[in-house]
Amino acid sequence: MDSIIQSIAIYALPVIFAITLHEAAHGYVAKHFGDLTAYSQGRVSLNPLRHIDPIGTILLPLVTLWLGGILFGWAKPVPVNFAALRRPKQDMLWVALAGPGANLFMALVWGFMIKVGLDLPESDLSTPLILMGEAGIKINVVLMVLNLLPLPPLDGGRVAVSLLPPHLAQHFAKIEPYGFMILVLLLMTGILGAVIGPFISITIQLVAWVFGFEV
Repeated sequence: MDSIIQSIAIYALPVIFAITLHEAAHGYVAKHFGDLTAYSQGRVSLNPLRHIDPIGTILLPLVTLWLGGILFGWAKPVPVNFAALRRPKQDMLWVALAGPGANLFMALVWGFMIKVGLDLPESDLSTPLILMGEAGIKINVVLMVLNLLPLPPLDGGRVAVSLLPPHLAQHFAKIEPYGFMILVLLLMTGILGAVIGPFISITIQLVAWVFGFEV
C-alpha cells in the first residue's frame, strides 16, 4: 500500500500536466486556425478540472499503475469542428500534432528537472524532483507515442486523414467509431505494448541523452 501511495504522489502532477496541456494545445491550435469551439467552451485552459475524465484520467491510470503495465488513460477530448478551420484538411494536421507536440515539450521540461535534481546535493528536494521528473518523461512519452498511432480517433489517425488523398482519407476515417475498441483490444492482447514499447524506450533515451543522464 505504501508503494502505491508513493507512486500516486510521484505521478499525480506529471499525469495532470501531461493530459491538461495536451488537450489545451489542441484547443489553442484549433483556435489559431479559425475554430473557436473549444475556446467558447472554456477548454483552451490550463485548469485541469476542465479536462479531467474521472475514469480515463484518474481510475484507469491508477489501475494500470498498480498492475505495472503501460500507463494508460485519457482526458475529455477537446471538441474541434474541423469544418470551421480555414483549410480543414490541411489544418487538421497541425491541430492533431499539437497534443503530442505538447507532450514532447513537457518530456523535455521534466528532463531538465531531472538535470537540476542531479546537480543539487542529495536532499528531500532533489530525490522527489528526480523521481517526479522520471515519471514526467515516462507519461509524456507514452502519451505522445500512443497518440501518434495511425488509428482514428487518435491524433495519428487525424494526421493520416490529413495526409491521405481525399478518397482514401474518407474511407480511413470510417474506422473512427471502432477505434477505441481496437485500441483496448490491442492493449489487452499485449500487441499495443509490443508495437509502441520500442518507440517509447528510444524516445526516453533520447530525452536523457539531451540532458546528459542515463535511464
